[in-house]
Amino acid sequence: MPTVFLIDDDPSVRRALTRLIKSAGYQVQPFASARGFLDGGCRSAGPSCLVLDVQMPGLSGLDLQHELAALDMNLPIVFITGHGDIPTSVRAMKAGAVDFLQKPVKDKDLLQAIEQSLARAARDQSEREEIDEIRRRLASLSPREREVMALVVTGMLNKQVAFQLGTVEKTIKVHRARVMDKMGADSVAALVRMAEKVGIPEKRN
Repeated sequence: MPTVFLIDDDPSVRRALTRLIKSAGYQVQPFASARGFLDGGCRSAGPSCLVLDVQMPGLSGLDLQHELAALDMNLPIVFITGHGDIPTSVRAMKAGAVDFLQKPVKDKDLLQAIEQSLARAARDQSEREEIDEIRRRLASLSPREREVMALVVTGMLNKQVAFQLGTVEKTIKVHRARVMDKMGADSVAALVRMAEKVGIPEKRN
C-alpha cells in the first residue's frame, strides 16, 4: 500500500489530514516535526510521498527538503502552509516539490497532489529498480567484455573495436555476442539505452 508521510506541528491539522488521507486508501505515518521524521525511520517498501508543513519550529519544511536532497532521498513533496509567499513557493518548486498548497487545504486539491506525488514515486522506484538490474548484469561481464561494450555503444563497428583493442574482428564478434546475451539486449539500440542509464561510456572532462 502506498505510504504518505505527514509532518505538521499542529496536532489538530495532523489529525484531520491523517483522517482524510486514510479515507482515500493510503497508509499514513504522521510526525510532529521534521527531526522526528528523520529520526523515526522515513523509509517505505512501496511508493511514498511527503506532505510537509513549511513553517515549523526547529527544522523547517524547506530545510528538510534540502536535507533529504543531500541524503539522496528522492521523496516527492507536497508543501502545505498558512504563511506562504511567492518566493518561498518558487524556491520549493524549483527544488522539486510537486505542489505548494495554502491552508486551509481543500481536500480535493491535497488528494490530487498526493496522487500525482505517488505516481512520480512509482516511476522513480521503477527507474531505480531498472538501473539496479542493469548494474547487476554489468557486473557479470568480464573486463574485456566491458571494454567491448563501452566501444560498441559509441557506434563503432566490430573491426574498429578490434583495432582499438589490438585484436582481431572474429574475437570481437564473440565478445560482442556474449555482451548482448549477458545484458539481455536484443539490439544495439537496446544496449545503448542501458548504457546511457548507467553512464557508459563515462564522460570525460
